[in-house]
Amino acid sequence: MSTFLADKADDLTVESSSATFTYRRLGPQGGTPLVLLNRFRGTLDWWDPEFLDLLAADHDVILFDNVGTGYTDGTPSDSIEGFADGAIEFIEALGLAQADLLGWSLGGIVAQHVALKRPDLVRKLIVASSTPGGQVPGAPELTEKVLGIATKPKADADDMIYLLYPETEQATAAGRRHIAHVSIRFPNGRPYVSEEAAAGQLTALAKSGSTPWEQVQAGLEAITQPVLYANGVNDVMIPALASYVAVQHLQNATLVLYAGAGHGFLFQYAKEFVTQVTNFLAE
Repeated sequence: MSTFLADKADDLTVESSSATFTYRRLGPQGGTPLVLLNRFRGTLDWWDPEFLDLLAADHDVILFDNVGTGYTDGTPSDSIEGFADGAIEFIEALGLAQADLLGWSLGGIVAQHVALKRPDLVRKLIVASSTPGGQVPGAPELTEKVLGIATKPKADADDMIYLLYPETEQATAAGRRHIAHVSIRFPNGRPYVSEEAAAGQLTALAKSGSTPWEQVQAGLEAITQPVLYANGVNDVMIPALASYVAVQHLQNATLVLYAGAGHGFLFQYAKEFVTQVTNFLAE
């Protein structure tokens, strides 16, 4: 039996013109809600419940599946712009005048596009284990091992731990805790990301990665909201260098790096990161 409140959250739905969005809402309502945008091949179930409980102790937290992904119906997109449109559609369907955004990995790229497309909807922006997109100067290419695992239709627990956590005793233990936490939400019948949706996400990431850096830089310079960029130093998916480069072109940005952590740093250092998020949102 799970002791996490997030595991007891009901699945809610809201209708829009292109989908019936499924979402969960945690914590005290009021003020500016914090909307979470998921990673590549992620669904509602992949957010670690311990992290969600800590975040929802003081925040109105909303997590959702985008159009055609996981629990949400509709036709999945194959572009970052399309994912941003889906997020905007969801926020508007809930009747929110404004939201803070926390995007993890792919979700971080999408969150930045939402801020550019609809700056009136976004108060503050948190970009976790992500990139501004494009060909970040000096960033290394993904290894064949990472690409092989990331494109597997069904990665196993060891695969996920390799992608999200460094190969150290402490980090591997954190990875196994994360897998144990999220596996509670995975009985038979829970939706995965379909191959159609995953292919669309891969296409979107490829398009984003081929964007000329000058265009990405111009986008960063146009973001006026306060931005918190955070990453693990040992991220094999998206190098921390991408975060370091991004904040150099943002008007109002903070960069936080976590030693001995990777793509899943926000779960490995859940208490520390939630404290950082809380302080950032309260400033």
